[in-house]
Amino acid sequence: MTENSVQPLLRLENISKRYGATLALNAVRFELRAGEVHALMGENGAGKSTLMKILSGNEQRDSGRIFMDGQEIDIRSPRDARKYGIAIIHQELNTVPEMTVAENLFLGQEPVTFGGVLDRRRMYREAQQKLDRIHADIDPRMPLGSLSIGRQQMVEIARAVSEEARVLVLDEPTAALSRAETLELYRIIEQMRAAGVGMVYISHRMEEVWRLADRVTVFRDGGWVGTEAMNNVSTTDVVRMMVGRQIVDLYQHEPRTPGEVVLEVSSLTGKLTGPVSFQLRAGEVVSMSGLVGSGRTEVARLLFGADRRTEGRVVIGGKESRPADPAAAIADGIGMVTEDRKTQGLFLEHAVEHNIDISSLDRFIAGGVVKRKRVRSAVLEQMQRLRLRQNAVELPVKALSGGNQQKAALARWLLRDSRILILDEPTRGVDIGAKREIYELIDQLARSGKAILVISSDLPEAIGISDRLLVMRAGRIVHEMSSASATEEEVMLHATGTFASQSGEHHE
Repeated sequence: MTENSVQPLLRLENISKRYGATLALNAVRFELRAGEVHALMGENGAGKSTLMKILSGNEQRDSGRIFMDGQEIDIRSPRDARKYGIAIIHQELNTVPEMTVAENLFLGQEPVTFGGVLDRRRMYREAQQKLDRIHADIDPRMPLGSLSIGRQQMVEIARAVSEEARVLVLDEPTAALSRAETLELYRIIEQMRAAGVGMVYISHRMEEVWRLADRVTVFRDGGWVGTEAMNNVSTTDVVRMMVGRQIVDLYQHEPRTPGEVVLEVSSLTGKLTGPVSFQLRAGEVVSMSGLVGSGRTEVARLLFGADRRTEGRVVIGGKESRPADPAAAIADGIGMVTEDRKTQGLFLEHAVEHNIDISSLDRFIAGGVVKRKRVRSAVLEQMQRLRLRQNAVELPVKALSGGNQQKAALARWLLRDSRILILDEPTRGVDIGAKREIYELIDQLARSGKAILVISSDLPEAIGISDRLLVMRAGRIVHEMSSASATEEEVMLHATGTFASQSGEHHE
């Protein structure tokens, strides 16, 4: 039997889906073989998420056919998807943080006694077995919300594995994982590949796709562009298929000349981090790097007034700033794009317009009344700047793709015209074309005099877009370097403490 005649585990033919005047999917096709990792790639809005919603039963196709093992099936609900062995690990976790790990593992399928009472002893015992199956060292009795996002994702994977999923969709699975958790995920994927599970892998991280995938399918503008074996294409080929053009020098920017000190941080200390001291100048981009748990986001939250500092001094434009809350920080000229846009950065049920204007309405008041026409005009201007469809202005922001949600979060601070911007993982879950747009925007903002602090787990990004690099470890800044001469290896040596052990490095 030739490779092309292998019976696919899953086949989707001519799937179309329309939302009003928008054709989200136009007769696309996709197939998945047993024991294969098949990457599905495309820019945000290309149709990947819509197709997966149809596969999971959360959306209904307008036309097209779905086959499992050569037999046509109909998926009308998530229950149908589970019946056919289809499981999806969403980028935005589908869990209940207030419940325990075990309760999340058995959600909707709780074991009961003969009297119909919840059998907690059995639930915890079997939950531990589910976790052990993927070698996840997690206490099933812990509240899920007390775990890191990465470990919460491991719980979702444990549930999918325990349900004997035959098709597993992984949507940006490493976006919130540490390096160790990522390597553990790779091990689980290989384990499931060996067991014959077919996996759809959605990621914007090229190095992961080339490490894991057997084939890649690319969508663009709701249409199928092509399917290729990984050994037949290069990253350049795939990028060209995704965006319809070649993208070179992703991080390229002309040298910038920083101006006066805008932000001066001295011995900033919180419950989980510090003391931290650094300066940020007008017209420069400074990246803050470090391993997960190093304290990067905690520093950002202290500056933005989301957490209370216990010690230290923050001076903005020559005046001391002691924000009691984010509203006070915003008034002091700080804007922040949060790491977790779903729970901390956006009002998902509210319109795109409201998510963008929420921090700037005080600037559009005349005679005690908000001038809505002026607000709408200003919002549309920022949407155009970020290449967001203007006809989406009244849509709930949750209807946008992940990358476009991130653009909406950025537009909020562009409208506010904040002079200090803190961008925590600004391109997480963003496709390569949109990444380039965001990098160009960051460069433009810096050149206009903004002071920008970027927190990024993507080392090439952290180095490539910044002027200086601050490396954090154990809640403190342990090294500062020029991005022009920085290497990934050097950053990791300082971030892990390896350089310190070799050279006797120490900090106050």
